[in-house]
Amino acid sequence: MKKIILALTLLALPGLGLAAGGEGYPLQVAPIDLHNKASLQKGAKLFVNYCMGCHSLEHQRYNRLARDIGLTDDQVKEHLIFTGAKVGELMKNSMPKADAKQWFGVPPPDLTLIARSRGVDYLYTYLQTFYLDPTRPFGVNNAAFPNAGMPHVLWELQGWQKPVYEVHKGKGKDSPDTKVLTGFELVQPGSMSPPEYKEAMADLVNFLAYVAEPIQLERQRIGIWVVLFLFLASVVFYLLKKEYWKDIH
Repeated sequence: MKKIILALTLLALPGLGLAAGGEGYPLQVAPIDLHNKASLQKGAKLFVNYCMGCHSLEHQRYNRLARDIGLTDDQVKEHLIFTGAKVGELMKNSMPKADAKQWFGVPPPDLTLIARSRGVDYLYTYLQTFYLDPTRPFGVNNAAFPNAGMPHVLWELQGWQKPVYEVHKGKGKDSPDTKVLTGFELVQPGSMSPPEYKEAMADLVNFLAYVAEPIQLERQRIGIWVVLFLFLASVVFYLLKKEYWKDIH
């Protein structure tokens, strides 16, 4: 039994590392609030304007999105659909995968389930930690995902920032000095101030958290009633048990 538990623990470790970001940079806590429809609407707008050129939401339909985040079909057509797609269709983009692979090395992934597979804190941190790096093909790197192949598509909003390092002195010849990334310095402002950009990324991640499980709020609501039913049923079952067994004792 101990060997089985150890084996299961070892198998779970890679997943735990992925959920924590896996690269050692501290993750920021994403302020997720799926009840905040204004935030979800702003996040949807950011996604279709800045992300959907490369990434799709292949398991999400426009009309389901409209119903869940408080928009009408006409509003979705006017503000969120920039192609010939119909409001009842899935949120796919038109980028050919072969071209995407040639441009980026790998086709940009579908993001329908990214909030569940990578975690909202990882996404929230990732979107805020692009920094200038002339050694990379697109001139930027990322603290949460080092050597990411994605350009900083939100640079017009955030601006450009450079990394700030802290040097840790080595203890000898076999332990050289190391540089640890501790933060960033804004060198070219974007159209948003840092607090505004942070709030915008919270909206975008909030939207991705909704897309990853659109039924989440309904599931939680039903779950409360299920737990309440089980509690009341257990009381009834206990009283029945006492009634059935009283003659035996």
